[in-house]
Amino acid sequence: MLSGSKFPTIRGIADGLLAVLLAPGCAACDRPLDEPTRAPVCQLCWNSIVPITPPLCDACGDPIPSWRIISIEHHRCPRCRRRGTAVARARAIGEYAGSLRAIVHALKYDGRRSVARGLASRLASCGADVLHGADCVVPVPLHRSRRRARGFNQAAEIARYLPIPIHDALKRVRATPSQTELPAAKRHANVRDAFRLRRRANVTGRVVVVVDDVSTTGATLDACARVLLEAGACEVRALTAARVTGRSAWSA
Repeated sequence: MLSGSKFPTIRGIADGLLAVLLAPGCAACDRPLDEPTRAPVCQLCWNSIVPITPPLCDACGDPIPSWRIISIEHHRCPRCRRRGTAVARARAIGEYAGSLRAIVHALKYDGRRSVARGLASRLASCGADVLHGADCVVPVPLHRSRRRARGFNQAAEIARYLPIPIHDALKRVRATPSQTELPAAKRHANVRDAFRLRRRANVTGRVVVVVDDVSTTGATLDACARVLLEAGACEVRALTAARVTGRSAWSA
C-alpha cells in the first residue's frame, strides 16, 4: 500500500486549481502565487525583507554605524537622548522600503488583512525582547472617521496575532492629517493630545507594548506612550511592522 505522502494533499490540489483557473497574484509583487491558499504574499517577497540588525538604538530601534555612538548608560542614539522619548524600547521587522513596504501597503490600502498574520509572526521573532515580560499589546487607534472609511484598523490586525493579550486601551479623539503628509518637524505637534485612555481601561503597573504598522519619526508612538504612562503604566515599549530609518542622517 502506498503511504499517504505519495498522494497530493487537498491543499495542494486546491493550490493547483486556483493557480491555473484564477492565477491570483502576490499582493506585494503581483507575480502569480504558487500556493494561493496559504497566503496572499509570495515567499520570495517575504524572503526579500531586509531586517534591521544591530547595532541599534534601544529607544527608537534605528540602525547606527557604531556602538560607540550609543550612550553607554542609556543605550540610546544622540537623537533620542537629545529629543527624549516615552518609549523605552522599539523594534521593527525592517526598513519601510522594497517588499516590506509593498506588503504593508497590501494590508493598509488594499485591505489584504490576512497579511497581518505573517507580519505579526516576524514581529514576534525580531521583537522577542520587547514582548518578553510585557503584559499586553495596545494597537495605535484610528479616528472613528478613518476607521469607518477603511473598515478596519491595520495596527489592531497585526496586534491580535501577537502572543500577548491585546488591550484596546486607547482612543483617538482628534482626527489628524496623515503623518506621511507632514514634514518631520510638524509630526509631534500633529499628534499631540490626539489620544486618550478609554473609559474603564486599566494599565496601572503594566508593561505595555504599543503596536503600529509604520514608524517614521516615532511621534505617534511617543504620543500614545505618554498617555499610557500618565495612566499608570510602568513601562511602554513599541513594535512596528516597518520603520523609516535615519540612515541618511548618519551619512550626511
